[in-house]
Amino acid sequence: MIVPLSSISLHFEYDVVAARRRARQVAALLGFVEQDQTRIATVTSEIARNALRYAGGGRVEFGIDSDAHSQFIAVNVSDRGPGITNLDDVLAGRYQSETGMGLGILGARRLMDDVQITTAPEKGTVVTMKKRLPSGAQRVTAQRITKIVDELARQRPESPLEEIQQQNRDLMIALAELERREEDQLRLNQELEDTNRGVLALYAELDEKADRVRHADEMKTRFLSDMSHEFRTPVNAILALTRLLGEAELPPEARKQVSLISRAAGDLESLVNDLLDLAKIEAGKVEVRPVEVEVANLFSALRGMLRPLLVNRSLSLLFEEPEDLPTMVTDEGKVSQILRNFISNALKFTEVGEIRVSASVLTDRDAVRFCVADTGIGIAAEDQERIFEEFSQVEHPLQARQKGTGLGLPLTRKLATLLGGSVGVRSTPGVGSTFWAEIPIRYPAAGEAAAAPAALRILVIDDDETVRYTIVSFARRAQSVILEADNGLAGIALAQSEHPDVILLDLMMPGIGGHEVLQRLKSDPQTSAIPVVVVTSRFVNDDEREQILARAASVIYKGDLARDTVARAIDDAIASGAMGSQPVE
Repeated sequence: MIVPLSSISLHFEYDVVAARRRARQVAALLGFVEQDQTRIATVTSEIARNALRYAGGGRVEFGIDSDAHSQFIAVNVSDRGPGITNLDDVLAGRYQSETGMGLGILGARRLMDDVQITTAPEKGTVVTMKKRLPSGAQRVTAQRITKIVDELARQRPESPLEEIQQQNRDLMIALAELERREEDQLRLNQELEDTNRGVLALYAELDEKADRVRHADEMKTRFLSDMSHEFRTPVNAILALTRLLGEAELPPEARKQVSLISRAAGDLESLVNDLLDLAKIEAGKVEVRPVEVEVANLFSALRGMLRPLLVNRSLSLLFEEPEDLPTMVTDEGKVSQILRNFISNALKFTEVGEIRVSASVLTDRDAVRFCVADTGIGIAAEDQERIFEEFSQVEHPLQARQKGTGLGLPLTRKLATLLGGSVGVRSTPGVGSTFWAEIPIRYPAAGEAAAAPAALRILVIDDDETVRYTIVSFARRAQSVILEADNGLAGIALAQSEHPDVILLDLMMPGIGGHEVLQRLKSDPQTSAIPVVVVTSRFVNDDEREQILARAASVIYKGDLARDTVARAIDDAIASGAMGSQPVE
């Protein structure tokens, strides 16, 4: 219910001026700041002028509307004119007469909290506008309403000239505020330009440092690879000599010393082997020798090889008999090495319970998933990616008692990638871990995806230079070739001419977007077999995701970009056999 405060009849133009003045007075008495007083006065005069112009007159009423929580100033402008025949077009902003009709209503909707319009042909129009009282304003009681009404009656009438002068003052204040904001905008623009120059300089410095790091990494890899013989020769000599000494008749103390030397040499040999295997893979010097592999025979060999390591009577090593597994064509030695690393890791960090080794077919990916599940200490979620980084180990009391370099799991990931597969882990602290490796049933032919992961050709298509730089940095690996395109047409042209191994494609780009680029790539016999990873910053619903995955290998979000995320997406895309690689009509 609206409690009335004041009203003004509209017969002449100066009545509109009086309505504006009264709106300002009422708003001031209700506690509105000067800026809001001006807004309320402006919309009141605009709607009042419409009533006078199109209906020949009307009435403006001011009041207070209250509910349980808030109070509002209410301005009611009514007339008995012809009504508004095209109100829907006016409210939608689709209609404006030559005299400007419609601007007042649209302005009122922007400046007031609520605007209700009732109109009927030849019966007139009622426009009711409300604005919530300021949060710090005193609540309007019946006693205060009486005081406001008395105060309005006492206020000295102002001439139209004085009201126009007040409007001019409001306009000058608004212009001054606009000028101040423009100055602030200019200052901010200058700061942004300075920041952009700094960012560009930083990018240049980062590029230079990245080149140095890549060069140093290549030198390290080349050094380790070339020194393999020199490293292994003295270690093998120590091991051979300790075996000879072990066969000799030695006093107990000397035999103990020889045993300690032999154990230390064995640890050193393991470290050297891991380092050199990593170096060889990074240098692209590891050969993959595919042969027919029966998983049952592989498990049997591992069972005999690893059971002697099981000295803890409270721990069991179980191999599940594989069922309905096809004959694989892959490098048996490298698959065996992956599983040995997983099992060895589980033996180190599982004191009681069991370690269970299993294998199953992933028919949708033409791969076999090998799993090594343990009941050990488990790994926290935030550490599950870090353990696949070189020289990284998780802090734990049991970890402190175990020797290791943190190279086993990184080597395992590189071996799986070399075979066209991937690795991962699921783990719960205190419950246990399951490490898995997905290996293609048939090793990809030479020149495909993972056959030479150190020499991949990667095409990044994204119009955002910063995002493109980030993706390129995360995608780059030893001896890889990175191609870049800042729009869809350029990306398609590069794909046709350079035939990259994988494409990372942005969805939202000017010109032709990622959906059309993907369609063209998959429709062209020259590029249809190239796997595509879609990289996007916007939400993709289930229907759109299904549409994308009909042609692309996967979708990753720019908010999740990280070195491991990008590397895994690239490796999985290549290993999956280029999902959706057939031409699309």
